[in-house]
Amino acid sequence: MPSLVFEKRLQRQGFKLIAGVDEAGRGPLAGPIVAAAVILPLSCRLPGLDDSKKLTPLQRERLFVEIKRQAIAIGLAAVGHRQIDKINIGRANLLVMELAVLKLKIKPEYLLLDGGRYRVALSLPQMGINGGDGRSTSIAAASVMAKVTRDRLMAEYHLRYPEYGFDRHKGYGTRRHLLALARCGPCPIHRRSFYPLSALP
Repeated sequence: MPSLVFEKRLQRQGFKLIAGVDEAGRGPLAGPIVAAAVILPLSCRLPGLDDSKKLTPLQRERLFVEIKRQAIAIGLAAVGHRQIDKINIGRANLLVMELAVLKLKIKPEYLLLDGGRYRVALSLPQMGINGGDGRSTSIAAASVMAKVTRDRLMAEYHLRYPEYGFDRHKGYGTRRHLLALARCGPCPIHRRSFYPLSALP
């Protein structure tokens, strides 16, 4: 379960405004990648918080409201399917996290990123943590904010392209999604650089 161990350790080193950063939507065949940066007070209480992938939609929605209520600052950003195809998903992943940090109304003093290899191109001290969304409260909060925001976007896309079932699989390559692709072909929000779309003429 996530805790404030990393944040409290950094606070003892003199850092007060620590932002957790995470993304949602790296793997889907359609839609944007979304990232969140969240600065929490170290007095925050978020019972039930965990890596967003381990939570039910109802749990995530409840935590989304609670994180918004308690957070010092939240930054949200999205990079769309066209840019993902243009620069590749790895670069889009780093870019969207950077943009989320820049959206914070209060400048953080330190960044905690989900993923040990990740560093964003900002002149801020930062640390990547493997499995960070299950270890750091700030990163877990960012994970929830990013996931709920992206899921809501995909539900809106479902209204535009109902034949694909985006409200259920959120663009991931499920059997239902692949069958819809075979039947209907790609729609405007599909990532053409992702297989099997990249194999289409």
